[in-house]
Parts: sequence; C-alpha cells; structure tokens
Amino acid sequence: MKPKGFVRRTRQREVILEVLRGTKSHPTADWVYQEVRKEMPQVSLGTIYRNLKTLSEHGEIQELAFGSTHSRFDANKDMHYHFVCEQCGMIEDLDIPPVEGLDDQVEQLGFKVTSHRLEFYGSCPKCAEESMGKAN
Repeated sequence: MKPKGFVRRTRQREVILEVLRGTKSHPTADWVYQEVRKEMPQVSLGTIYRNLKTLSEHGEIQELAFGSTHSRFDANKDMHYHFVCEQCGMIEDLDIPPVEGLDDQVEQLGFKVTSHRLEFYGSCPKCAEESMGKAN
C-alpha cells in the first residue's frame, strides 16, 4: 500500500497541480479541464475527474464540497479556513490562524480526530455592499 501523499507523477497530474497552484479561486473540475486543455488539448474531462480524485485521496489537494452540486478544489494543503458567499458563490481562503487546541477539545469528548475543516458563510464585501444599496 502506498503511503498517503505518495502519488505517481504523470504529465496530466503535474499540469493539474500547476493549474490549481496558479489560482486562489477554488475552481470546479470543469474549470480545471478548460485550463489544462490550453496545454494538453487532447485531455478528456474523465481524465481530469480521475486525476483530481487521485490527487485528493493522496492528500496532494483538497476537495471542497460546500453543499452545491460541484466540488471545488484547493491546492493549499495547509490548515486554513474558508469563507463562502451565499449570494455569488465565491470561496476565499481566510488569512487567520487556525484555532489552537480545537482538535484536543473534541477528543476530550471521546472522539478520535484525524482532521477538521471550518467554513464561514455569509456575504462577501461586494454582495454585502450591493445588498445595502438595495435596502436604501
């Protein structure tokens, strides 16, 4: 069995990682497909989906499912939190330090924590401003 984090490097996987590392937008598989096709025109959407799944399973990327029909992907593997705008769907990394000791607090309740993910939901600054403008 291969250790987590070990995944055979293929040209497709390298290009997918390059695309994901080059954006902060938390893209869908379809967006990744369109970007990878610029460098590899013959790549199929199925190949993109399979490779995203493999990269996610091996801890090379994060797959983010926020209750929508499409997963989003993030190349930032470091512990960090996200903000999801409920109006426009924007997902943004939050530049705040992770809460220290949160896993320990949960384990004190008898659970074994392997990781955690925290998201905040609401309105991004642009949508909040637009909502305020409509209210006036």
